[in-house]
Amino acid sequence: MIKKFNIMQNLGKYIFVAMILGIIAGLTMGDGAKVFAPVGDLFMQLIKMVVMPMILFSIVGGAASLGGSKSAGKIGLVTFVYYAVTTLIATVIGLFFGEFFKPGAGISIASLGGAADAAKYADKGHIPGFWDTIIGFVPANPFQALVSGNILQIIVFALFLGFAISAMDDKKRTYLLNLFNTLTEAIVGIMNIIMCFAPIGVFGLMAGSIGTFGSDVLIKLLYLLGLYIVVLMIQNYAVIGGSVALFSKCTSYKQFFKSIYKVQLFAFSTASSMATLPLNMRTTVDELKVSKETTAFALPLGATINMNGNAAYYAIAASFFAQMFGIDLTISQYIAICFTATVGAVGQAGVPGPTLLVVAVLMAANIPITALPILFGVDRIFDMLRTSINVTGDAACATIVDRLRSDEEVG
Repeated sequence: MIKKFNIMQNLGKYIFVAMILGIIAGLTMGDGAKVFAPVGDLFMQLIKMVVMPMILFSIVGGAASLGGSKSAGKIGLVTFVYYAVTTLIATVIGLFFGEFFKPGAGISIASLGGAADAAKYADKGHIPGFWDTIIGFVPANPFQALVSGNILQIIVFALFLGFAISAMDDKKRTYLLNLFNTLTEAIVGIMNIIMCFAPIGVFGLMAGSIGTFGSDVLIKLLYLLGLYIVVLMIQNYAVIGGSVALFSKCTSYKQFFKSIYKVQLFAFSTASSMATLPLNMRTTVDELKVSKETTAFALPLGATINMNGNAAYYAIAASFFAQMFGIDLTISQYIAICFTATVGAVGQAGVPGPTLLVVAVLMAANIPITALPILFGVDRIFDMLRTSINVTGDAACATIVDRLRSDEEVG
């Protein structure tokens, strides 16, 4: 396994410091701070370099693992459907709040590259219809999709390939699964190297952004954070809590949140679903009275593929940047955001760090990623919040799936 550089252990702190320094440089130097922008542009180019292979390898490996699971069947299907549906709902809520409250509106983007560039971003030309969009999800040539960077087509092909691998005999499946998991690990290794330069990149782009936009962008970030907190509260107490109240007989709504509270706090402090997994499993078994068998299946799977908070973040961030660039999103782009945010969240590792899959969501909807690094400095706050929701959904799913298991045993 590729070892992480020591800087990764305190990356969030370094990025935060770089963000503060970038803000100071931008406010004091004004337009002169644009001199740092090329450093940030190089950092973004490095990130784009690994997005395509990361999406391909991780989703193929995840789909192959899920399809070949020994717990496949009704319980496995219900678990996967619950995670997929709640993630999609989180995406829709995030997108709704982003479009209704418009956190990115009011920031002039023209000064980034002139009015001509702004017009180019806003004018997307011909907008395909519904069926054209659906057909466009399927790549006629997967290799061309990789070369052109068509995220949606890459995801669809990766899902088909992953599930096809899961249907092979054990020897072939194990070989290919190990291959794609190893390739994913290699890409993560490259990403770790790139992220060592994140503080420098964030400083460059933050200084350039603040020098261009002034304090307006800071106010908008605080507004975006406030909206995101409201979105997560709805997802936590209405969607996840409501599903427990309706479908679980292991625990009540009140008892669920009374027990899961400490798990949420631990997840908030670590910003890692994987680090929270042992505490979540113990709480789910001892306090929520879910069987060990169900817990052992639903929670590790959830820590890997259940990312409600991430999906909501992708959606509201996409809306935020679309408004910054003066882009009126169409039905086709809404579908692209929902699809990519939902499936992309499934491929997001349950470890802390800047959420780079938002790049894929923006690219899928043809939204420029020029200003994306302004979120990196505050990403740790978003990360802690969304992780708390992710682990809550894991435990909720376990209580619901255990009811199905109990009913089958009685039957």
